[in-house]
Amino acid sequence: MTVLSNKVAIVTGASSGIGYATAKLFAREGAKVVVNGRRQTELDALVAQIEAAGGQAVAVTGDVRDEAVARSLVQMAVERFGGLDIAFNNAGTTGEMGSVSEISLSGWHDTLNTNLTSAFLGTKYQVPAMIERGGGSLIFTSSFVGYSAGMPGMAAYGASKAALIGMTQCLAVELGIKGIRVNAILPGGTDTPMNLANAPGAGPEVRTFLNELHALKRLASPDEISRSVLHLASDASSFITGTAFLVDGGVSINRT
Repeated sequence: MTVLSNKVAIVTGASSGIGYATAKLFAREGAKVVVNGRRQTELDALVAQIEAAGGQAVAVTGDVRDEAVARSLVQMAVERFGGLDIAFNNAGTTGEMGSVSEISLSGWHDTLNTNLTSAFLGTKYQVPAMIERGGGSLIFTSSFVGYSAGMPGMAAYGASKAALIGMTQCLAVELGIKGIRVNAILPGGTDTPMNLANAPGAGPEVRTFLNELHALKRLASPDEISRSVLHLASDASSFITGTAFLVDGGVSINRT
């Protein structure tokens, strides 16, 4: 039996990268998936791939910073698939980068709204639906940046991702009695479109530098990160809640 049989999941930031890989993996493991992102074409292609492989999925396009989108994702899960068991609040951005004196106030707010406030909005509507099902699993995408390491020029990003861990811990205590587990994954460098190595104008020296930061001397693939999300979504992690789950290839402890 697949490990997410009869489960319903929401995955945000699903049009590429970790969210895309996780949505496909959830579907392969039996979940019915509601996928979200801002790019309709990419989401439609993802849904088509899932359905071609025998899975079930539906797309809700929209910006996770919009409370109406958070509400509509849960409504879709309930109306189309009967409820909600898992939510992977994954959408995020590196945001405006630069020294603290150079970051604009609008850039600061945009980063926090995308990485942190969107997760709050998602949770606000996801929790009641999970309670209706008798419990569930909430998962956030945080980062080692702002937790086990600092990076210059990433104050807004680090602040937003560190705050997600604080929210994770508080929600785990608040919701444990309701049967809802709450965890955050902290990926290391991952080969996604948002990675600095894939930024316009980045040369091979950028990827080499990023590789060397890790004990494993390489970046992760999105599929590798998605397997850690599956673990937290499934009953294999039934006694895990409130964790900052490092999936970072040793970047947090590497000094070589």
